[in-house]
Amino acid sequence: MKHGSSRTYALGLGLALLAPVAAAPAAASPPAVNEQGAIATANQLGVAFSHVAEQVSPSVVSIQVEVKRPQGGPGFLFQFPFGGQGGEPGVQQGSGSGMVLTADGGILTNNHVVEHAHRIVVKLQDGRQFKGKVVGVDPATDLAVVKIDAKALTPVRFADSDAALVGQWLVAIGSPFGLDYTVTAGVLSAKGRSGLGPNQIEDYLQTDASINPGNSGGPLVNLQGEVLGVNTMIIGHASGIGFAIPSNMARKIGLELLQKGDVSRAYIGVTYQPLTPELASSFGAERARGALVNEVVPGGPAAKAGLRSGDIVLEVQGREVKEANDLQRAVLLYAVGEKLTMTVLRDGQKQKLSVITAERPDGREAKAGGPSGKQRGSARGQSSRGVELAPLTPEIARRLGYSGQAGVVVSDVAPGSAAEHAGLLRGDIIVEVNRKPVTSEKQVEEALGKSGALLKLSRQGGTMFTVVGE
Repeated sequence: MKHGSSRTYALGLGLALLAPVAAAPAAASPPAVNEQGAIATANQLGVAFSHVAEQVSPSVVSIQVEVKRPQGGPGFLFQFPFGGQGGEPGVQQGSGSGMVLTADGGILTNNHVVEHAHRIVVKLQDGRQFKGKVVGVDPATDLAVVKIDAKALTPVRFADSDAALVGQWLVAIGSPFGLDYTVTAGVLSAKGRSGLGPNQIEDYLQTDASINPGNSGGPLVNLQGEVLGVNTMIIGHASGIGFAIPSNMARKIGLELLQKGDVSRAYIGVTYQPLTPELASSFGAERARGALVNEVVPGGPAAKAGLRSGDIVLEVQGREVKEANDLQRAVLLYAVGEKLTMTVLRDGQKQKLSVITAERPDGREAKAGGPSGKQRGSARGQSSRGVELAPLTPEIARRLGYSGQAGVVVSDVAPGSAAEHAGLLRGDIIVEVNRKPVTSEKQVEEALGKSGALLKLSRQGGTMFTVVGE
């Protein structure tokens, strides 16, 4: 049978080789290209960019400043687009950009452009130059307003940044490296970027339109010639990654700075962190959406309303809190003294609370990024989850800046362990385990011996939750 099968196979193969070969189907031809139509379409886009530049440039200004000490970026990873050259000894000359906010000479720009400046010169597109005076700054968002003695200027028009679509075309106009009225184009790469570090309040638009030192304070505009954002920051050594303050925030703050010189912000008095799937499961949430409240400021608006640590904020005034930063964005939409209805999830049950906002102090509604980082240790005496514990003595509490009485200290974390993956660091103080106050090391060790221990940590004066799994 085996031999016959082989012979049959060989015969069949031979017949196949002798049979007439059917002609292979012709490869599909590429669709005909209407070259003239394609060129016309490309030209139309180019014309749109040109029209935007022509329409908006009269409202864009170049800002020259002199400061008495060098200006630098906020850290090694970031640099602010602030260019310039050295002038007379002890004086640093720099350049930035700005935009006309009001017809009577109000100019919106970045705070870091004019910060520490003892001389400001604002140059218009028609060549006129004016001495500028800072009338208001908001370091929390890196915005500032400069006033010049000019009339009948052309203010920019603002778009609704909340309605902007990722992928839409954008144009940046400014003075990179002192090259006035440079136009670059790109798309809106992302919305709601935060956690970049430099500013207290971060809710950036990301774009790949080229932004360079000197573009700071200039407009990022849509193809309707409306300002969608204020170009503010780039990531050092990155290409095509720039950030702008969204227009809805910039316009509101700019007008408030112009009118009264400072900004009043609503505040509810909480710290919060993102809700991970592990945390969502531990807190009885069906999905990882919302802002997990770490800590409630004693005596603050949230505390008075009955908000608790461990609550998950789902809505503010009917506005869904999809991610942690949405909580801050929602609160900042309202004025000081307004009553906000908040929907929270507590112990798996939804309930509504009424919070009356107060004026934001010098601090901030803090977003805790959650436990992170790496800490190497010797791993001796550690539990099955890779964490070594020590008693919390008054001396250790003092050195760690902890004012509480109860808790245990993380003295070591094993590399590659479940504790390290959960973000525990040496020096963390475990204050709660599975929503119960910590009274002993044994209590924590027993909880860690089971999968999915929910810990509340105190770290450098702040609090956060994490789940230690397998």
